[in-house]
Amino acid sequence: MKSFLIVAILLMNGLFVTAQQKEDWAGFLHYEEANKTAPKGSVIFMGNSITEGWVNTHPNFFSDNHYLGRGISGQTSMQMLVRFRRDVVDLQPKAVVILAGTNDIAQNTGYIALDNILGDMISMVELAQTNHIKVILCSVLPAYEFGWRKELKPADDIIRLNQLIKDYAAQHKIPYVDYHSTLKDARNGLSEQYAKDGVHPTPEGYDVMEKLVKPVIDRVVKVKK
Repeated sequence: MKSFLIVAILLMNGLFVTAQQKEDWAGFLHYEEANKTAPKGSVIFMGNSITEGWVNTHPNFFSDNHYLGRGISGQTSMQMLVRFRRDVVDLQPKAVVILAGTNDIAQNTGYIALDNILGDMISMVELAQTNHIKVILCSVLPAYEFGWRKELKPADDIIRLNQLIKDYAAQHKIPYVDYHSTLKDARNGLSEQYAKDGVHPTPEGYDVMEKLVKPVIDRVVKVKK
């Protein structure tokens, strides 16, 4: 009987570990194959579904400019931080563009204070700078509500988080791209023109973002005309 219990416990532990491995909470497996052949010296866009959707919607913007997208749908800043070494540092890019915070405010991995979201972003910045990677920080895009968390009212929290990011960027002389001011509507959300679901940009929304971020990247990496 005792032997049976030991075997049962071992089997349960094995299943638990296997389940954890399959879950891949931080998303290490998402770009594992792509990272093996990724060119060095690119500019990497680190983010969530907004970044992942950007690559899928406007692939030429990335391929023509030697940019790499490393967005994973649903991810919070803490998940991005955990995979930051694998998906950014190890690829030795010239610069990284960090867009994070939407899913933190949506509480995808539970409640997190705005200061702690900023802390995750600061840790990404410090990890990049320690490895001689230039950093560009971005505002969180406006959102009046989240379709998957309609009970939340995120607009004001997004504005407060953006102010924290902007202040930190200014204090440390880090370029900051303000998508929010240009994209916001009267409710501090995204209009249907820029996001059908109020969160994920349309092609027109990405057009606006590209016009804002590309000149900043060009200055940071000193692109020759």
